Amino acid sequence: QVQLVESGGGLVHAGDSLRLSCTASVRSFGTYNLAWFRQAPGRGYDFVAHDNWLYRSIRYADSVKGRFTMSRDDAKRTTYLQMNGLKPEDTALYYCAATRGERPSVFHNDYEYWGQGTPVSVSS
Repeated sequence: QVQLVESGGGLVHAGDSLRLSCTASVRSFGTYNLAWFRQAPGRGYDFVAHDNWLYRSIRYADSVKGRFTMSRDDAKRTTYLQMNGLKPEDTALYYCAATRGERPSVFHNDYEYWGQGTPVSVSS
């Protein structure tokens, strides 16, 4: 069973930055496809970014492209989401997710493992 623990959320002003972290309990972390999703109040899961472990390619949602950067440190079993230029519309509960599937996905149903979420609130 893979456990994911997120941290780094908080309350910030528009234009500020935050870095989210997600640490996994599994030793084979380097072979998992990873993703970040977010859920704003009253909404479903929105895709933010994902990382293909094999090709080390990262895909971003259009809404965060150029502002957010996803990375991973396999030795630390941790993935990060650096968020710059935060906007009020980025306010949400942010989740990291992992899958042993062949490739990452923009659909939350394709991920077997989830963290508990870390809240991000951006005031205008």
